[in-house]
Amino acid sequence: MGTLRFKSIEKAISRQPVVVESPSVKTSEYFAINVFNKKRMQEYLSQEAFSSVMEAIEKGTKIDRKVSSQISSGMKAWAIDKGVTHYTHWFHPLTGATAEKHDAFFEPASDNYVIENFDGSKLVQQEPDASSFPSGGMRNTFEARGYTAWDPSSPAFVMGTTLCIPSVYISFKGDSLDYKTPLLKSIEAVDKAAVALCNYFDKSITRVNVGLGCEQEYFLVDNDLFNARPDLKLTDRTLMGHSAAKDQQLADHYFGYIPMRVAAFMQDFEIEAYKLGIPVKTRHNEVAPNQYECAPVFEEANLAVDHNQLLMTIMKRVAKRHHFKVLFHEKPYKDVNGSGKHCNWSLITNTGINLFSPGKTPKTNMLFLAFFVSVIKGVFEYQDLLRSSIVSLGNEHRLGASEAPPAIMSVFLGEAVNKILDEIETRVSGKKMNPDEKTELKLDVGKIPEILPDNTDRNRTSPFAFTGNRFEFRAVGSATNVASPMIALNTIVAKQLKEFKNEIDRLTDQGVKKDEAIFQVIKKFILASKKVRFDGNNYSEEWKIEAEKRGLSNINDVLTALSAIISPEAKELFSEMKVFSERELEARFEIDLEKYTKKLQIESRVLGDLAINHILPTVYRYQNILIENVKGLKELFANSDFEKLSSTQLASIREISSRTAMVNIKVNNMIDERRKANTIDETAIKSREYSDKVKPYLDEIRYQIDHLEMIVDDEIWPLPKYRELLFIR
Repeated sequence: MGTLRFKSIEKAISRQPVVVESPSVKTSEYFAINVFNKKRMQEYLSQEAFSSVMEAIEKGTKIDRKVSSQISSGMKAWAIDKGVTHYTHWFHPLTGATAEKHDAFFEPASDNYVIENFDGSKLVQQEPDASSFPSGGMRNTFEARGYTAWDPSSPAFVMGTTLCIPSVYISFKGDSLDYKTPLLKSIEAVDKAAVALCNYFDKSITRVNVGLGCEQEYFLVDNDLFNARPDLKLTDRTLMGHSAAKDQQLADHYFGYIPMRVAAFMQDFEIEAYKLGIPVKTRHNEVAPNQYECAPVFEEANLAVDHNQLLMTIMKRVAKRHHFKVLFHEKPYKDVNGSGKHCNWSLITNTGINLFSPGKTPKTNMLFLAFFVSVIKGVFEYQDLLRSSIVSLGNEHRLGASEAPPAIMSVFLGEAVNKILDEIETRVSGKKMNPDEKTELKLDVGKIPEILPDNTDRNRTSPFAFTGNRFEFRAVGSATNVASPMIALNTIVAKQLKEFKNEIDRLTDQGVKKDEAIFQVIKKFILASKKVRFDGNNYSEEWKIEAEKRGLSNINDVLTALSAIISPEAKELFSEMKVFSERELEARFEIDLEKYTKKLQIESRVLGDLAINHILPTVYRYQNILIENVKGLKELFANSDFEKLSSTQLASIREISSRTAMVNIKVNNMIDERRKANTIDETAIKSREYSDKVKPYLDEIRYQIDHLEMIVDDEIWPLPKYRELLFIR
């Protein structure tokens, strides 16, 4: 095994950057070339078909079946012109990845004769079976009926020789079996609630879009080194490995020179992303060695989620050409920073107003404040639900580790914004204001700085931060399908916006003037959510104590955190906003528990195999070398000299014996606990047994192996070490 390790290192060192030929035209000339976007639709569709699609996108109307045949015909013609041979409904099942089943563009016409065909029914709906995807009991595996249905708001695209049609995935009974269906419902809920509130200020607002930009962090590792680490291959993280003497302490990798191999990879995947209309804007080195980040510009949320999933797929495929593996796991390496996916979220009207940007008049700033305080109140009231949307086995290693926000949900606003809210809180009494008081307050509101990014610092320790014209949900894990936190956030905010409007209606029905009613509701929301506002160091122990005093929850246990999705409050919220039924929530909770348990099961099996079949045989071999050395010393030297000369070897032999014995005992105990847990049928009880009884052994076994790594001769250690995984370019 040691030989394999050194061969892998040798190959990694000798790698030369793959030459990437940039297109000979400007990016703007090939951007979205593989997307059936508005421009291509105008070229390939009739006016009737084009108008029908645009109306479906902009107003959410249904497309007539007859028109869908025209659309599919035009889409097929475009795809065939690009050399496409197959099509697929591309969807997001509850595995967290994407799924596709390819069908050829032909049908038999007669003996030995076929024709290209793609009718409207195949565009609009398919029955892909897909019975083995997680359903949480909403369908049995022997019941094959699951349907995919076209989502016209996300354009079709070409990958290789396949036309991919973004779709939702539902059961025979209409239950959502994917991420896209509830995401679209949550976007619709926000739109409806936001427009209703906006119309108090501006009747011309008829639609509010959810904007999203996802900053994607990731690690790269050389392919040969990756293949020499079974734990990385099977669990996406290292289950053992002693820290390198140098890793991120000097912060010299952060924003540093991008290595040539990495730069070539980045250039390559960006070109592929641009062809698919993914607007990747930023690239840079992250804090940890071999860690990087890319970020697109803002897009409509549904499209941004599709693009993020697609981007991760592209990165994995392109990485192979450069002899890299991309690691999206939240914590692939112990004791170095993990990876997140910072979600920048905003609301934008059809008139071009960013609802989280102050304007130039008291009216626009009152609109800003109404939406602003609604978000803060939503985070406060549904902090447990927000947390449940981002926790996972992978993110558990990262959150609260002084590299990512803690499990406490708080909101960072910055000094300037906090001052504005404090002034409103002080000045609005709740009693009827006289005209002078009203005018003075309006004038002060009108003075809110128009460009807040310059008045609002950033707080990298906050899980949910206001950054000038948007909110940044920083606690999301890098491997997460970002639809999950967006569904929760959209639904929570939609509920608060609805409540805000209802409060205004209640006050105006009592005879309170509209402007005064709005100010009173703003103050009420400020007071109700004040406890969740925190601008300090979220990593500090002091904040944990303070948060507890404020009544904020701090749930570090993943299983407990996940259970928030089936709380009475969550069921009432999602039901009222028509995003999830109780049955769908229960199913998703069941799926999350199963996923957590299965990942722990895999990690336990992999660690047990590596410990017994790879590490211990190597350690015994080295121990035998030491024993032979001691025997030789005893033959050569007198007892007094022998004791002096052999003390180091004897100490190592004793330590090896002690640590290998502990590894053996703990691996066997872990296997016993796993076997017991596997006999349990109840998912919740089984996951708890894995969490409480199996998971602790992962760290205990690792502790012993990491110490053995520091004793055993480097020449025979079987696995690439951290200093090799993190620093080979």
